[in-house]
Amino acid sequence: MINLIKRIYYAFILGREVQDMDVIYATLIVRGYKTYAEVPSLIQPQVAEVLTELGQEELITEQAPQ
Repeated sequence: MINLIKRIYYAFILGREVQDMDVIYATLIVRGYKTYAEVPSLIQPQVAEVLTELGQEELITEQAPQ
């Protein structure tokens, strides 16, 4: 049930399906489980777009934190 609520929330906020990997990676970055540098280069531009939409531009860095 919680998963369904999250899907509806993200679909409403971002205007798209939550199953996209860019949204999943952005969520992991915001929660601190991953960094932008750990995102596969193929989808980094899409993840950057999602982070920008969420107002989290400061998390878009090419370097892993020390």
